[in-house]
Amino acid sequence: MSKSRLLTRAGEAVLLIVLCLIIFGPMTGLALWSIALRWYWPHALPQVIGPDYWLQALGLQKSLAIGAVSIMGAFKTSLIIALISVVLVMAVAIPAGYVLAKYSIPWKSAILLLFLLPQAFPQQPVFVNLLLLFNKLGLAGTVPGVILVHLIVGLVFAVWISSATFKSIPPELEEAARSVGASRVTAFFRVTLPLAAPGLLASAVFVFLTSLDEFTGTFFIGLPFVTTLPMLLYSSSGYNLQFASVIAIILLVPSILFMVIIERFLKAEYIGGMGI
Repeated sequence: MSKSRLLTRAGEAVLLIVLCLIIFGPMTGLALWSIALRWYWPHALPQVIGPDYWLQALGLQKSLAIGAVSIMGAFKTSLIIALISVVLVMAVAIPAGYVLAKYSIPWKSAILLLFLLPQAFPQQPVFVNLLLLFNKLGLAGTVPGVILVHLIVGLVFAVWISSATFKSIPPELEEAARSVGASRVTAFFRVTLPLAAPGLLASAVFVFLTSLDEFTGTFFIGLPFVTTLPMLLYSSSGYNLQFASVIAIILLVPSILFMVIIERFLKAEYIGGMGI
């Protein structure tokens, strides 16, 4: 093996190690903290380990000694909000994405940009102004109010990905179905929608993960009566790193699983259709 090739292989190995440390280093730290019952400097590893924080978080034991509480109520609330958000967002995003992709409508670019506006400005001022409005409507501190906030955030991903997905499907396929007697509605449900299903599934996954991890909007609109996992993570990270690590890992698991689904179903041709 030549010297230059040996140096190239060594550089690739070093780069791979650095990437592994960047990716898996924080996860390893979370895993260690989640089972550390006692871990003081300058020890490199916990002196005492155990599943106490996991058992407390999952509601399998009750102890005031470790300063952790059951997260099952917050987890249930987060899951309900995320699932309802997915259903409502996709109910809007699928027809909106289809129309924006298949029809020549005026101000199409402006409409697509309109869905980006909630992300175009700092979130805190947006949600503070929403809080003033929601207070007047009686939605502040309620689950429906939090769901509405998650809809605003989730529509950004859903409409753009849905539009790109429908744009990537050749119109000739739907035209062929109509040429043999199918109506526009039948052609959509029998031809276009099945072909778009992988991209729409990826869009729904993005919405679910965004809702599950959403903190800022939930904080401003949901307090003090709506508690989700991200809010528990934020409140516990300042005083109980072990408990915060358990919550972070629980939030991380669905993200990893669903990202695998996205990688499997969201093809390059769907992203290629994304744009104004």
